[in-house]
Amino acid sequence: MSKTKNYFVLNPREATVLDLIRLLFSSDLGNRNFIDSSEERLEDDVCRFRRRWIIFVSIVIQKLMILLKKPLYLFGFTLVFWLNLLSSNGGFFMILPKLFKGKIIWPEKTSATFASLNGNLDRRVELDERVERGSKRYKAMLSIMASKLSYENIKFVTSVLHNHWKMDLLGFYSCWNGYQKQRSTEVIVIKDTITDPNLIIVSFRGTDPFDADDWCTDFDLSWYEVKNVGKIHGGFMKALGLQKEGWPKEVNFESQTQKETTLYAYYTIRHYLKEILNQNPTSKFILTGHSLGGALAILFTAVLVMHDEEQMLEKLEGVYTFGQPRVGDEKFGKFMKNSLKKFDVNYDRYVYCNDIVPRLPFDDKTLMFKHFGPCLYYDSFYKGKLEEEEPNKNYFNMLWVIPKIMNAMWELIRSFIIPYWKGQEFKEGWFLRSFRVVALLIPGLTAHFPNEYVNVTLLGDLPIHLPDSHLD
Repeated sequence: MSKTKNYFVLNPREATVLDLIRLLFSSDLGNRNFIDSSEERLEDDVCRFRRRWIIFVSIVIQKLMILLKKPLYLFGFTLVFWLNLLSSNGGFFMILPKLFKGKIIWPEKTSATFASLNGNLDRRVELDERVERGSKRYKAMLSIMASKLSYENIKFVTSVLHNHWKMDLLGFYSCWNGYQKQRSTEVIVIKDTITDPNLIIVSFRGTDPFDADDWCTDFDLSWYEVKNVGKIHGGFMKALGLQKEGWPKEVNFESQTQKETTLYAYYTIRHYLKEILNQNPTSKFILTGHSLGGALAILFTAVLVMHDEEQMLEKLEGVYTFGQPRVGDEKFGKFMKNSLKKFDVNYDRYVYCNDIVPRLPFDDKTLMFKHFGPCLYYDSFYKGKLEEEEPNKNYFNMLWVIPKIMNAMWELIRSFIIPYWKGQEFKEGWFLRSFRVVALLIPGLTAHFPNEYVNVTLLGDLPIHLPDSHLD
C-alpha cells in the first residue's frame, strides 16, 4: 500500500468569503475549514504571501467553476451544437435553404457524426498512410490521434476506429474522481489490429473546455507526498482515483455496488490491462494523453511503480504525452526517471512552441513543480530539438511578450499558406482561424490545441530514434 506521508488538500466548497480574506492577510492556515493538512503547523514556505496568493487564486477559480458549471455546460453544448449543425448541412449558406425545404439535418449529441470542440477545430480522422507502420513516428502519430479521439462520444470513436483505422475499441470508461462523486476522467482503450495485433493503446482524455469539474482538477493545487517518491499534484491524483487513505493496492468496495467498483480510472484500467496481458502474454501497451490526459498517463505509470506491478511495467512499451502539465516536484522526477530507466519504458513529452499548459504549474521556489525526462520541443516551423526544459519555462516572462505575439501573428498567416506549403491535408477551417485571431491577445492559446501536436508528429524533423541515454 502506498500511503501519503504528508498532504495538503484544498476544499473550495468549504471556503467562505471571510476565509478568503483571512487567507490573504493571515499566515495562520492551520485551522481553516477549507484546508486539510497532515501537519498541525504548516511550514513557512506554505504560509508565505506568494504561496497564500496562489492558493487564493486556485480556490477562487474553483469556486467560480463550481458556480458556473451549468451555464458553462449549456454554452458549450450550444456552441458545439451549432458547429455540428453547420457541418452537417454544408455550411452557413445552406442552412436556410434546407430549413425552408424541410431537409435540414439536426445533429444528435450521441451520434457518430457529432464532433466535440476539438473535433470541429481539427476534423482529421485518418492515420497518415505515408508514415511507416510500426516506426517510432507511427506510434507518436497514433498516440496523438488516439488522444484527440478520446474527446469524442463512444459512437464517434467506434465509427472512426471501424471505418477509418480498421481497429477495435476494447473499452470506453467514464470514471469517478477519487474524492468527489463526480465523473471527471474518461479513458478509451484501442487495439491496433492492423499494424501490431499485440499493441494496446490506452488514451486518457484531456480537459473538456466546457467541463467545470475538469477545470477544478487543473487548478487544484493540493499536493500529496509519498514516502521515497516525492510530492505529486493532488488534483491530478484525485482524478486518477486517489483514495483518502492514499493508494492502496486493492480497494475495498464492500459498501458499494458492483457497478461502482469499476469507476476509478487507475483501478479500472489496471484491472482490464491485467486481463488482456493474462490472456495474451505477448501483448504490450502504450499510455498516452493530451493536456490533463498526458498528466494522467504518466501518473498511471507512477502508481504502477509504487504498487510494484513489475509484470505490467515490463509490458509498457511507452508513454507519449502532448502538452502535458507538470505533475510533481524534483524528488518525484528523479524517482520517475530511475523507474522508467529500470523498466526500459520510453517516455516522450511533446511540447509545441508557446503552449501554456506544459509551463504550468510553475517551476519556482513557491510551487516547486518540475518536469522530468526529455522535452521534445517544436517551434512554429515544426523544427524540433531535444531539451531538458521548454524555453520560457514559466510562460509569464515579460521578456517573451513581444516574441509570443509576433509568433501568434505568424501562426495566423501560416494557417492560410500551410495547405500550399505542406499539403491540403493540413488546411485549417474558419473556426480554428478565428481562434488564431483571439490568440493575438492570448499567445499560446491555439498552441495547446491537439491539431498542432498532430502536425508535430507528421511534420516534425526531430530524429525519431532517440538515444538510450535520453532518460538519464
